[in-house]
Amino acid sequence: MANLEIRIFGDPVLRQRAHEVVDFDDRLATLAADMQETMRAAEGVGLAANQVGVLKRVFTWEAADEDGTGVRGGAVVNPLLTDASEELQDGEEGCLSFPGLFYPLQRPLRVEVRHQDLAGDEHTSRLEGFAARIWLHEMDHLNGILFVDHLARHDRQEALRRMREYAADDQAPQRPGGLLLGRVGR
Repeated sequence: MANLEIRIFGDPVLRQRAHEVVDFDDRLATLAADMQETMRAAEGVGLAANQVGVLKRVFTWEAADEDGTGVRGGAVVNPLLTDASEELQDGEEGCLSFPGLFYPLQRPLRVEVRHQDLAGDEHTSRLEGFAARIWLHEMDHLNGILFVDHLARHDRQEALRRMREYAADDQAPQRPGGLLLGRVGR
């Protein structure tokens, strides 16, 4: 497995809509494994393929169970939101493409999502709380939507200012540009 480069705000790939996955092969499984490893190494709870420069509709996620007895997660392919509760949850949200930034954001408390697994089998998942927040965040990424797009105006302006400062910092890690166009880069 490989640790992939996470794209930082300003990279155009983050604003592009990812393409449907049609090939459920070893390359997809490798991409998902590499994304999971990258997500864990970055201490994240979710990672969308376009965050690593791959325009495929796949994301990985991992979070503790609500009761704290274990961890659940994995790879989600071609997700489609089929229902969301009108009831909202408040919470702090951050993003691996916005290092160190966390802002309050409302999301639906419960969602239902139709998706596929790495073998192409179809599933419907009903999620609540933090898991719902993670899935909605990652699904936004696959549509080229960033969490800052949902913020209150003053928080969004502050986040963008802080990212400009981050980009101007000579000590900040420089990230590659360009797209991998659905292939796993090594």
